[in-house]
Amino acid sequence: MKNIFFLLLTFGYSINAQEVLKDSTRVQNLEEVIVSSIRVDDNIPIAYNNLSKDEISDRNLGQDLPILLNFLPNVVTTSDAGAGIGYTGIRIRGINSQSTNVTINGIPYNDAESNLTYWVDLPDFSSSIENLQVQRGIGTSVNGSGAFGASINILTDNISQDPFFESNNTLGSYNTYKNTFRFSTGLLNDVFEFSGRLSKIDSDGYIDRASSDLKSYFLQASYKKNNTLIKLLNFGGHEITYHAWNGIDLQTLEENRTYNPSGLYYDLEGNPQFHENELDNYKQDHFQFHWTQSMNKNLTSNLGLNLTNGKGYYEQYNENGSEDFITRKWLDNQFLVFNYSLNYQGNKNNLIIGSTYSEYDGDHFGETIWAQNSGDIEFTDQFYYGNGLKKDFSNFIKSVYQISSKLKIYNDLQLRSIDYKSSGSTSNVDQLLFDKKYSFFNPKAGVNFEMNKKNRIYFSLARAFREPTRSDFENNINIQPEELIDYELGWNFTSEKFYFSSNLYYMKYKNQLVLTGSIDDVGTPIRDNSGESYRKGIELQSAYVFSDKINISGNMSFSKNKNVDYVTNLNGQSVNLGDTDISFSPKLISSVQISYDPSPNFNISLLNKFVGEQYMSNTESDFSRLDSYTTTDLSIKYKFDKTSLFSDIVVTAMINNIFNVEYVSNGYYYTYDDTWSDPNLITTIEGTGYFPQATRNFLLGITIKL
Repeated sequence: MKNIFFLLLTFGYSINAQEVLKDSTRVQNLEEVIVSSIRVDDNIPIAYNNLSKDEISDRNLGQDLPILLNFLPNVVTTSDAGAGIGYTGIRIRGINSQSTNVTINGIPYNDAESNLTYWVDLPDFSSSIENLQVQRGIGTSVNGSGAFGASINILTDNISQDPFFESNNTLGSYNTYKNTFRFSTGLLNDVFEFSGRLSKIDSDGYIDRASSDLKSYFLQASYKKNNTLIKLLNFGGHEITYHAWNGIDLQTLEENRTYNPSGLYYDLEGNPQFHENELDNYKQDHFQFHWTQSMNKNLTSNLGLNLTNGKGYYEQYNENGSEDFITRKWLDNQFLVFNYSLNYQGNKNNLIIGSTYSEYDGDHFGETIWAQNSGDIEFTDQFYYGNGLKKDFSNFIKSVYQISSKLKIYNDLQLRSIDYKSSGSTSNVDQLLFDKKYSFFNPKAGVNFEMNKKNRIYFSLARAFREPTRSDFENNINIQPEELIDYELGWNFTSEKFYFSSNLYYMKYKNQLVLTGSIDDVGTPIRDNSGESYRKGIELQSAYVFSDKINISGNMSFSKNKNVDYVTNLNGQSVNLGDTDISFSPKLISSVQISYDPSPNFNISLLNKFVGEQYMSNTESDFSRLDSYTTTDLSIKYKFDKTSLFSDIVVTAMINNIFNVEYVSNGYYYTYDDTWSDPNLITTIEGTGYFPQATRNFLLGITIKL
């Protein structure tokens, strides 16, 4: 009954319904120019959602950013540790993070080799976000790699005009603690500002031993005078997390869903033990420089530079009969980025041209730090070494031309070149040698028509390519780039109290890299080309302001996601299964928020999320089915009146999953052939793993601002 009530209540999303009832004529400032090449607005025919700092802070009690985006349209989130702290993931339209492009101030954040986004490397980064935008579909051109299915574009803290000191502290279930301190000098001499943040997050996790010890920082120096803005940023994080990437089988899920097999070994007496240092230990530091210059009322330029240093390892206990051993597998990498864009705003034309160059250099190596019978082993010796070198150069030109007061035409062209080399061996001590070069042309075009002040319709057509990742090549050296043609048709209606939007999409893929359901030895999903496939659906959003005390908002997404003539090996034979569901792609996703303000300082919100059933395989195997689930969260926020000592005191309580639902949002599926039971018969055996999510849990936070 709860499901029906929330599904029928409304369609749409906004953390605050009034956000969508906005004035779209906002004047662009210098700080917004930093991300202008990757952001869209109502003049551009692309489906998107914006979240402001206030909207993010309402749920920012220590959980990773994907969890804070859980209630956006067509989004599914997951957490290895189960409670949203540590390793987390997000899928948009069924598209995983390898095809979701993430930028921070216009700088690519996706790992260049895996294309994955490791949010755990920047703990509590949400506390340093001014606003973000999520685009669905191919989206607009970005600095660096082209968006391929979805993108998340982040702008960090703006300059604060006034000085402040802020303390944010959280405690919660599973021994979760968060301590954050933020400060700003305000504008000194109306020119300079210095600001920063220090954060520490600890959690035992919902899953056994899935602990997180997370530290992070954010420092910013700004110069702003007349038509010049210069920013120097240094931010980073250090994460130590216990492995929870192995998941559990179906029987364990039913009997002991918090069990964690990571680190399991047996002592000499045959007793089960767990390696206490089965840890992931990684540190990452980012250095950014941004110079934005307004040359005249029409012309603005932006220069961006970035250096990212990362180094760390994960440790594993390996059972090998009487010769058990412990390994550390390292990654030592650097990422350089150069961005430049020029923005011209005329009476009828908004034109942006830009270029970016990036270079990634990553060393992969492993060492044995202990062996049961060491013999002549030198523990400082590397047992494997590999290097990945990736150079990425792109140019783009983007324009919005006003044909009339109602009609605008959008064009976006990107030319991207990639040079990707690998040498040495993998962690399995297999050679990985390749030298791949790609040239991709990614065109986009569309129209935007304002029928009147309340109604807007748009259409866009876009094409994009995406290269395989290092892990893709490890599993298949001949794997092919994927190609996508994306059709989007939308309608937006906005009135004083009501907002409604609908977006139809059809995404046609060639050689789409889809999740097979399997994972590798570090929990990374394995992908393979699926031939031809498509995703089509409709995304509905609405928001209604009943009064100054009550508003309601939500969204609903219906989709059909199919592999065309999918071929697989089954019982020793190649079998064409016809059209099958793409893995991890629910047909129905919805969310609803009801917000009640008993007083100007007091807010109560009820948030509901429904995710339909999905398969973990591309074969529609019943064994790989994940059940649908519904979760409901309760948020309570109270802001005390300003005093002579404190400018803000805000208390926030979040009860997640208040109905104590046992659910699974992620897992994996694998097969192997039994050739030994009957020498004359090949039998395909199926297996699964599951990542259970937390049942009822709470987070309680207090923010004090001087």
